[in-house]
Amino acid sequence: MKHLLTATAAAGILFTSFSGIASAHENLYTVQSGDSLWNISQTTKISVSDLKAWNHLSSDTIYVNQKLSLLAPHTHDSEPSAVISANSTTTYTVKAGDTLSGIAKQYGTTVTTIKTTNGLTTDTIYIGQKLTINSIQVSKEQTAAGSTYTVQSGDCLSVLAAKFHLTTSQLKSMNQLTSDTVYVGQVLKVTAAEVHASTPIVNVSKAQMVVDEAKKYIGSPYLWGGATPAGFDCSGFTSYVFNKVGVAIPRTAATQFSGLKEVSNPNPGDLVFFETYAPGPSHVGIYLGDHKFIQAGSKGVAIADMDNSYWKPRYLGSRTAF
Repeated sequence: MKHLLTATAAAGILFTSFSGIASAHENLYTVQSGDSLWNISQTTKISVSDLKAWNHLSSDTIYVNQKLSLLAPHTHDSEPSAVISANSTTTYTVKAGDTLSGIAKQYGTTVTTIKTTNGLTTDTIYIGQKLTINSIQVSKEQTAAGSTYTVQSGDCLSVLAAKFHLTTSQLKSMNQLTSDTVYVGQVLKVTAAEVHASTPIVNVSKAQMVVDEAKKYIGSPYLWGGATPAGFDCSGFTSYVFNKVGVAIPRTAATQFSGLKEVSNPNPGDLVFFETYAPGPSHVGIYLGDHKFIQAGSKGVAIADMDNSYWKPRYLGSRTAF
């Protein structure tokens, strides 16, 4: 087991009883089974609050194999000057005309992340309001062979894929992921050099991010009025998915139909509307292409064919949020 130099080890004190795996050069600690922030704090003589601040933790929860920095950000002088990746925290003052989706796009984050960070329960913001923004910063060295990214609190696979000009499938393939789940402290390969030569690198659009995000919830149950993976109704599903990738849309099928831009032919990521149990747009889904759409119906979130005998005569039209 390697010995670890703590942030206060200027005198050369070594902690041989430290249970985690650490690098004395990088001052990182790898969380082991049974660890807690408190016992790591006791061993390293670093306060829990410092550990949380230095590692951008919003709670006391840590995960096995998570990498924790044991140095304050300004003491990393021994590390290479070209930082591979980091989360930048800034305070933003809301101006006239601002929306959460616009601010999220500006700072490379998501509406959900901004709301969680600032304890917001709705998308409503007001002029002069101060928001804490955690955004992903990527240096030029990120394109170098072998570059990696360490997952931060609030990250999701689709947003990271867009940041590094990859598709979600490419990012999963590069890192041998079998699901879209990532965890804080996980180190991901993000360089184009890791992608098979036959797989083109593309700039992932918000529309593709919507499609990728929507497919994560296939099998989620139906719930009238539901707007979370625990249970969705049709418009609760569409609004949840769009908000997850930083695009704010109205909550109900009727307001989505009336409030978004009409398109004659839908593209993947656009919304498609149907008249079902009531006159007008009473059902909505997300278009996938090839006359398929994904929707929260009576049997839960599933993919359906727009050309089948039930949906085709009920189709009303499509709208886009892009």
